[in-house]
Amino acid sequence: MTKSTFLHLRFPFSFFLLPVFVFGVAIAQPEDWTRTTLVFFILHFLLYPASNGYNSYFDQDEGSIGGLEHPPEATKNLYGWSLILDLLALGLGLLIDWRFSGLLLIYGLVSKAYSHPLIRLKKRPILGWLAVGVFQGYFTFLMTVFGVSTYHIDLFDWQWQLPALLSSMLLLGSYPMTQIYQHKEDKERGDITISLKLGILGTFYFTGTFFFISTLGFIYYFKETYSPQTGLLFIILMLPVVGYFFYWFLIVRKDANKADFRHTMRLNLVSALMLNLFFLIFALNL
Repeated sequence: MTKSTFLHLRFPFSFFLLPVFVFGVAIAQPEDWTRTTLVFFILHFLLYPASNGYNSYFDQDEGSIGGLEHPPEATKNLYGWSLILDLLALGLGLLIDWRFSGLLLIYGLVSKAYSHPLIRLKKRPILGWLAVGVFQGYFTFLMTVFGVSTYHIDLFDWQWQLPALLSSMLLLGSYPMTQIYQHKEDKERGDITISLKLGILGTFYFTGTFFFISTLGFIYYFKETYSPQTGLLFIILMLPVVGYFFYWFLIVRKDANKADFRHTMRLNLVSALMLNLFFLIFALNL
């Protein structure tokens, strides 16, 4: 594995996707922590990096990408390692359950369709947005719950469906923000992302609306399923995220060039830190 390949796999970027896993674990309350650790490893050290590498290879970005401000050249070595990590994920997934391995396969195929030139969902603003929001949210939540549970569960039960849908609401709102600094390169390449369609300020309005709706959904869910205090804790821990979002928004209104990589990564980091902290506290207090 070359240094370029290692960087493009973007292992640290998996931290931004960790909240959905922690939420799923918190709700499922697993008893087998060896199994849970294996599911965590498969998702965050194999499946997600494989997806990152595969998409980087076909995108051939010259500007900043998620987790890499100055990406090196994406080579054939990266393509090969992305497939190796995918195969390792599927193989280890069989140790959990063949159906879990099947879910990993479906996720991997959809993630490949996002950037592969024959399909390239990234060129389709609505389909690309839905694919990311549904599979990194709803689908991953249910995949986590299924993977960590040692007892039979009905994934179509509302007990799992509601938190899975809420997970997607967060992703559907936050994902356009991750594209906001790539407008120029995406437009030149012909990738019409949803953020590009919305425009810079439109992306802020869109994300703010989705975040508000998903927050109301989470408050309702925690209040009705657990306690009003849990919903209140969610609001309190989201305040730093809201504060930074509005701070950045006011800066961008004065200077559109501030819709850049560094501000985007800071928002992602604050959001991931606060969500992971909340779901961890939530899990420990159930």
